[in-house]
Amino acid sequence: MSSAGAAAIPDGRRWSKGPGGSPSSPVTTAIFLFFFVVVVGVLVSARWITTTTHLSITNLDQWRSKPAILTATQTTSIPAVPAAPPPPRATYSLSCSAPPLPRNPTIPSNISQTLDLVLSPNASSASTCAAVPDPPPLPANANASSTCPAYFRFIHEDLHPWRAAGGITRAMVDRARATANFRLVVIRGRAYIERIAPAFQTRDLFTIWGILQLLRRYPGRVPDLDLMFDCVDWPVVRPEQYEGENATVLPPLFRYCGDNETLDIVFPDWSFWGWPEINIKPWDALRKELGGGNKKVKWLDREPYAYWKGNPDVAAIRQELVKCNVSSEHEWNARIYKQDWLKEIKAGYKQSDLASQCTHRYKIYIEGSAWSVSEKYILACDSMTLVVTPKYYDFYSRVLMPMQHYWPIRDDNKCSSIKHAVDWGNSHKQKAQRIGNKADNFIQKELTMGYVYDYMFHLLTEYAKLLRFKPTKAPEAVEVCPESLACQAIGREKKFMEDSMVRSASDAGPCDLPPPFSPEEFKALKRRREKSMKQIETWEQKASKPVDSNPRELHAFPSPKRFI
Repeated sequence: MSSAGAAAIPDGRRWSKGPGGSPSSPVTTAIFLFFFVVVVGVLVSARWITTTTHLSITNLDQWRSKPAILTATQTTSIPAVPAAPPPPRATYSLSCSAPPLPRNPTIPSNISQTLDLVLSPNASSASTCAAVPDPPPLPANANASSTCPAYFRFIHEDLHPWRAAGGITRAMVDRARATANFRLVVIRGRAYIERIAPAFQTRDLFTIWGILQLLRRYPGRVPDLDLMFDCVDWPVVRPEQYEGENATVLPPLFRYCGDNETLDIVFPDWSFWGWPEINIKPWDALRKELGGGNKKVKWLDREPYAYWKGNPDVAAIRQELVKCNVSSEHEWNARIYKQDWLKEIKAGYKQSDLASQCTHRYKIYIEGSAWSVSEKYILACDSMTLVVTPKYYDFYSRVLMPMQHYWPIRDDNKCSSIKHAVDWGNSHKQKAQRIGNKADNFIQKELTMGYVYDYMFHLLTEYAKLLRFKPTKAPEAVEVCPESLACQAIGREKKFMEDSMVRSASDAGPCDLPPPFSPEEFKALKRRREKSMKQIETWEQKASKPVDSNPRELHAFPSPKRFI
């Protein structure tokens, strides 16, 4: 190119007026200018082509995943200008314009006066909530943060009876009123409560508080709905009572636990937002404290016994457990402690710190009058959990597997079964420690408050899809919002509300709801559970003879279909 360029560039001496030279003609000058422009244009074009080709190659990786705008000839790709990040979502705060209303000394202490005041005619709940503007909804296409844990699949299972019935009618919901504590109606993201009967302590108050936090976490995403909630422990919807003609009024009743003989819809319990009566903190903070408590004493340095501390007076099964305590006659490898809550309250809860109770290699979970909220606290210790045969389940426990997350204990021969479990664990320390770690990891990673809210969201969404009527506000219902509840609360109630309050809407959508179990999957889970149970039963029989003469049957453990 250099020689061609030299030939094309004219010699200046040919265009000068030298001595004796004649001036050039206009035609010659025009021809020269034409060729000069053409040559210069070719050189510039070649340089531009070389430069742009080099840029497109060196920047290919940088722009590979970004959208591009193609030219008409589709020979050049120009990266699109990145979209501006969305504005930060508004944060939430509490603002109380007036002090709480005075308390009524005639109301029993085991009933929430806060909720009573919020729903009373003297309260300004309606005006307080009406002044709160609707938060901007999340975009409908917000990306899911992850795939939901496996226990979410039981949402399909719990709602199956009404799906099979063709949906939920208003008559079905009204039928659930017989034992419900409150009715919840959600319309356009706002909550309305009708209190039917006071619940024990603050169960209803903190359950409603939790639902209000869900509405804040996913504004505009929770569909309109109408449901009845029962805060009592025992499930009551027995399928045999709703066969034939009565199938048209099968009541969809929400509560904290279920069993294999009933159809109650399981919902996260109130203690996830705190249990002020016994100073149990909201779950988000307590879960982290339990994680720190695990690190205080290394597993091998812990007491090589099974530990339980609680109130044995609430159920006969717990009173039987007390007999397994160490005595001058027996060493069952158990250390049982009675928790006197009246004394503990007066002493300032110095002996009931849950994060300080991860000091034994083994911890016992046993139900009370029904299911117990203590389950998640016990599993959160990385000690191997010994689960005395449960009758009830909560929303997450049906995926827990024996020998993987816990060690099953016979309910008909507790002491001997506990002794064998501890002996086995002390002889297989790594395996026992692995079981404890598996349960702890499940609690820390799959039972976060984010997943609790996502479970609530998907359960309520799937429930709302089954409604065959348009939810409407009853005349007796009162609109409630975080401000109306927290501004009437006092003491530990208000503190726990402030500690568990959702501060802003979630940037991402809820996790993806997994599909229901197939019949083959249920059968596989059942076989897996039965195999583990049979293995432990064989080990126990080889280790010692049962204390009683009634050998345990496998069906003493919950049916895998409802407790997996």
